[in-house]
Amino acid sequence: MSDTKTGTRTKTRLKVDRPRLHKVILLNDDYTPREFVVMVLKAEFHMSESQAHRVMITAHQKGSCVVAVFPRDVAETKATRATEAGKAKGYPLQFTTEPEE
Repeated sequence: MSDTKTGTRTKTRLKVDRPRLHKVILLNDDYTPREFVVMVLKAEFHMSESQAHRVMITAHQKGSCVVAVFPRDVAETKATRATEAGKAKGYPLQFTTEPEE
């Protein structure tokens, strides 16, 4: 006689959720020069001149504009660096983040 067991073995797979994405938002102000905002968007978010100009104009007209969507840590880092670039030049330029819906 053999002591072999037969049966099915199930494998448990862990389902890993994707990291929640966050929006980087440019807030309009009436003091930061438009050219400077475009320069920051090009430098920090690697936008073309025309993309950066469109984002800046949208924020100017509507009060704010979504710049890009990233994982939380990347979004917060980019928003902080862009805001600090404005502070370094004495401008009230501000970028914020919020979770994407």
